[in-house]
Amino acid sequence: MKHNPLQGIRVVDFGHFVAAPAASQTLAELGADVIKVEPPEGDWVRSGTSLGESILRSYNRGKRSISLNLKDPRGLEVAERLISGADIVLQNMRPGAMNALGLGSDRVRELNPRAIYATVSGFGLHGPSRNRPGLDIAAQAESGLMAITGELGGTPLRVGTTIIDAATAHVLTEALLAALLDRERFGRVAPIEISLLEVAVHLQSTEWTGYDVTGTAPQRRGNGQPGVAPAADLIATKDGYIVVSGYSAQHWPRLCDVLGRPDMATDPRFADNNARVANRGALLIALSDALGDRTSEQCVELLAGNGIVVGAVRSYDQVRTAGDVIAGEFFTRGENQDGESFDVVRMPYLLGEQHDRIVRRVPRLGEHSAEIAAEIGYTGDELNALIAAGAVRAEGPAVHPDSVTSSA
Repeated sequence: MKHNPLQGIRVVDFGHFVAAPAASQTLAELGADVIKVEPPEGDWVRSGTSLGESILRSYNRGKRSISLNLKDPRGLEVAERLISGADIVLQNMRPGAMNALGLGSDRVRELNPRAIYATVSGFGLHGPSRNRPGLDIAAQAESGLMAITGELGGTPLRVGTTIIDAATAHVLTEALLAALLDRERFGRVAPIEISLLEVAVHLQSTEWTGYDVTGTAPQRRGNGQPGVAPAADLIATKDGYIVVSGYSAQHWPRLCDVLGRPDMATDPRFADNNARVANRGALLIALSDALGDRTSEQCVELLAGNGIVVGAVRSYDQVRTAGDVIAGEFFTRGENQDGESFDVVRMPYLLGEQHDRIVRRVPRLGEHSAEIAAEIGYTGDELNALIAAGAVRAEGPAVHPDSVTSSA
């Protein structure tokens, strides 16, 4: 039986791009009813760009879409009715936008004291940058992450994906689940504040603690850990690259034996960790010489079979066909607005014994406006009036008066 731990929980999602919608996507996967509130022109992810389409498919499946003009008092009233019956309200609009619309945390608390209100910002709500717009790349830059990413002597680099957006979504999901538990167990309801900058700093906890311990700020140095070797070091193989870690007193001599080079274990340049770090260049040449006549997969089989941490550097095509990815069913199926099916990564954990094989569809803009309006008490005539006024956008023609009745 599929687990639906959030069945009966309603989420009103004013999010866009990744951080907030990705969190509510997880809540939808866990059984929550997620209502995606979009402007009449639709969320930016419906812009027709490949990036927008990718975000739309990744983080908006299984939700219901209602399209509202929140600048119209009548559209705002619909949103307020939605909020009145919500368990969670989340948003990552530009700073101040929700307050300007009249849907800030204080107003939400007035409408629904049980609603958990979550805000995602770029730089936090209390510092000098609280009014700045923020995206993933700005958080990567201002958190120090770009400063430590790249080759020694090279320029700063961004991580190759929107890692801060994705991590913020995970952190937000964690906070929302904790808040729901807090509300149910103790009756406490508190707003949630998360910033991309704080998440980006938190992701570097080890580096910040190391900075405190040593007094030396971490620097860009490409691959490899600065204080241990070999650790995450890149080694060229016959057909690509691998990364290897074997720096402990137990694993270093084992690595040397496996490679048929027991002399390296006692070589003064490599005899202990400090020596290996100081002579990393010579160490990598020696390891490359010992492994370079094997393919990456042969290296993985040899080293992993002897308890050495190793990984083949794989392309996206190779990842998609990797045995562990297939066996773990990392990918599931989604359905686009037009019915086209596509592959998408599923939640990165299992809840219960069965994988989630439900195909969740991306909603069309305003697809569920009439349905949701009925649930919060609007009649067909009232909805038609809202549609005619431009306060609500609903898919298809005007609603017949008898086709939408109050179910509130």
